[in-house]
Amino acid sequence: MKQHRVGAARIETVEPSGPTTGWQWFRFVGNYVNVSTIVGLAVAKLGRASIKRGPRGLYLGEGYRFKFPVAGAFTIGNVLTTSTSWEQMLGTYPDLIKHEECHTWQYLYCLGLPYYIPYVIFMGWSVLRTGDRAARNFFERQAGLAMGGYIDYPVRPIAEGVRAVLGRLKLTRS
Repeated sequence: MKQHRVGAARIETVEPSGPTTGWQWFRFVGNYVNVSTIVGLAVAKLGRASIKRGPRGLYLGEGYRFKFPVAGAFTIGNVLTTSTSWEQMLGTYPDLIKHEECHTWQYLYCLGLPYYIPYVIFMGWSVLRTGDRAARNFFERQAGLAMGGYIDYPVRPIAEGVRAVLGRLKLTRS
């Protein structure tokens, strides 16, 4: 990835390459073996994203058309996908590829798609503690909240979080 400046903004240009270190090769092969990269390529294709090679053995999907997941960008295996273009995303979030690349390692150490079980649990914990799905999500914090464009909201007492979550659910009899 090369950097250059346009006005006051730092813009990342993405240079496609295969894995360049032993660890990158380990991740590249591991996320194929655990099928998360295969699923990521299929999801990107189903969402009619164009897929190109990215840096360090990553794949970059652009123009994803589904409304789920609700995110500016998301990662499945070694596939980083956005509904816009990576050039546009990096203009706003210059370290986003680094953030998403951290998620590729998380798929590896979670042995692929089982990643979603703790991710959803941590997302719920984050909503309970902060009202935000990312601020106290272990995986998002490990990947770098600011690099991913997230805000580090303060924690609130658990009782307050429970009241807020139950208030959003509007549990009433039908």
